[in-house]
Amino acid sequence: MTTTHIQHLAVVTLDEAGTIFDDAELVVVDGRITHLGKAPRELAADEVIDGRGRVAMPGLVNSHCHSPMTFERGWAEDLPFDRWLNEKIWVGESALTPDDVYWGAALAACEMIRSGTVAYNDKYFHMDRVAEVVRESGMKAALTWTVFGIGDQAEVGRNLEGTLDWIREAHGSANGRIRTYLGPHSPYICPPEFLEKVVRCAHDLGQGIHLHLAESEEQVRQSLERHGLRPVQHVDRLGVFDAPGGCVAAHCLAIDEKDTDVLVEKGVHVPHCPITYMKLAMPFPALRDRLAAGVKVCLGTDGPASNSDLDMFATVRQTALMHKYQALDPAQIPGDLALRLATQASAQALGFSEMGVLRVGAPADLILVNLDAPHMRPLHSLVANLVHSAKGSDVTDVMVDGHWLMRHRELQTLDEARILYEAERHAQAMVRRGMQQVREYKA
Repeated sequence: MTTTHIQHLAVVTLDEAGTIFDDAELVVVDGRITHLGKAPRELAADEVIDGRGRVAMPGLVNSHCHSPMTFERGWAEDLPFDRWLNEKIWVGESALTPDDVYWGAALAACEMIRSGTVAYNDKYFHMDRVAEVVRESGMKAALTWTVFGIGDQAEVGRNLEGTLDWIREAHGSANGRIRTYLGPHSPYICPPEFLEKVVRCAHDLGQGIHLHLAESEEQVRQSLERHGLRPVQHVDRLGVFDAPGGCVAAHCLAIDEKDTDVLVEKGVHVPHCPITYMKLAMPFPALRDRLAAGVKVCLGTDGPASNSDLDMFATVRQTALMHKYQALDPAQIPGDLALRLATQASAQALGFSEMGVLRVGAPADLILVNLDAPHMRPLHSLVANLVHSAKGSDVTDVMVDGHWLMRHRELQTLDEARILYEAERHAQAMVRRGMQQVREYKA
């Protein structure tokens, strides 16, 4: 039994009451928080830490990303969405190897830990290699092996049947730190009969589904022409939202009132990735209406090929700023709401229901943020500073299930120097290989 005792610490709990502690004590025993506020005088700890100048908060959770796309950071710039996919992303990915995915995901893990992310919802290829990174890093993750259903020549690594074998092996592994989803790419690529097959597999395995959905009005028009239904209603009719493990429908930028009602009724988790939308110049609606309606909005970065980084603090800040600006209302996304969307709401999308709040009995998935940086003073409001002033580089320490993944800005579980070297080498080799367009986006 390992006991960690952190003293003289500010704490933003993000509990229902929004409890904030000043000069508090936080005790972790065998991976769970046992005391918060005050600790027993007779407590004998294996590790005692002076937390002065630090604030503890729940670790950030990235609800939708493509972590190995670190290899395509800076590879597809200044292009609209269709050309970004057709001319660069799907062409580049045709040259991916399993080792590329491993080193790209390892690079992403270094970046995420350094910026305070403790868990992520990853949708990509060769996810057996990404699972290796999750095990080695100590992070938590929900992993989705993306499939297209338009012929094996368009798949990367495995077809649907192959991914089912991987799901049986991976789900619940790494002491429960790895969860899995079935991964059809989207209804604009996947044929209806393939989506129906995925739904049957989800019921057979008791799994959820993670896909892209309703990213543009062009996709809505396409869906109406092909299926007579808008994308949300189309996949609902096919049973996608009834998967026993739930559904994560990334983006949902082009939805109407009826779509919203469906998303609420079926409890669909909707990751919102505003930096990607801004970079690719994709229109996105205000969050206020969908939040008011009860849509389960959560926050994500999307992939580094579109966002360019995996810093969830940047996503938190941009979410608050963009929606205030769009509504011309400074009260939009108020207080700690953006933090809650990036912690509790995102953790729910991954299936880690206990994460996202600091309270006695909760898993010790937490980060310490430096309050002594000039841009973090004065301390009129810890919440305001965390939303609007904090940067990923302010995170000093990261803990998952009571284990330190970073201490004093030093990674504890990953060989960062080697990862930097291998990731650069493999990424440059990838773009020198022969590439081809294996599928096409049409809207």
